[in-house]
Amino acid sequence: MTTAGRAAIRRNRDADWDAWPVARYLADNYRQMHPCDRGVIQHHSLFYRRFPPAGLARTLELGAGPNLYPLMLAAGASRHIDALEPGAANLAYLRRQLTHGPEESWTPFYALCKALDPALPATLGEALNRVHAVRGDASGLPDGRYDAASMNFVAESVTEDYGEFTALCGAFVRAVRPGGRLVAAFMERMPSYRIGDGPVWPACPVDETALRAVFTPRTVALTVSRLAKDPTLPEYGDTGILLLTAERPAP
Repeated sequence: MTTAGRAAIRRNRDADWDAWPVARYLADNYRQMHPCDRGVIQHHSLFYRRFPPAGLARTLELGAGPNLYPLMLAAGASRHIDALEPGAANLAYLRRQLTHGPEESWTPFYALCKALDPALPATLGEALNRVHAVRGDASGLPDGRYDAASMNFVAESVTEDYGEFTALCGAFVRAVRPGGRLVAAFMERMPSYRIGDGPVWPACPVDETALRAVFTPRTVALTVSRLAKDPTLPEYGDTGILLLTAERPAP
């Protein structure tokens, strides 16, 4: 507690991301397809269909976690996908999926992705062959490496510090080359949260105004849309999902 009697702001470094509860998180959120998943997949599929099949040499999934469907979607346009993940538990799960084949529960997700984008490989296994799981975080990203980058439920879900949230979003933008494209999803107004009965994880409640304040000075062609709160998900305190696309401007 601070001297004023209020809890100190928790930042990314204050949480043990190596101990992220992968099994419970998947059970609560991804063992079946929720309406919000359909909404995010439809939005992101439209983003990737802007590009020719396999037209992007290298793309990024920042803070990949154990969620495979953003990686599926990228496989229609990208020849090489870096799934960047700092947490040991999430990274181990990703590597198992890539090495031993994806769990059956991901099959309906890929069926929807494939229906929306026929350019995707014939099977989920083929799509994941383009994915490379890499341990790391935004602090180590080189400037301009990627043709496009994706980030889903990350920047707002790892810190209570708005300044750190802003810096993480800035690193996300800088990861793509000038003219490179960005797609992202954010939990709207989500406070710090629990997965099941585990510890409290830090989060920064953001809304459309906050996203526009962060991304407008750093990008062009910015769009922000919204999905209504999904009552089929656990109660995290959010009010919905915000979906973003943008482009890094030329110098």
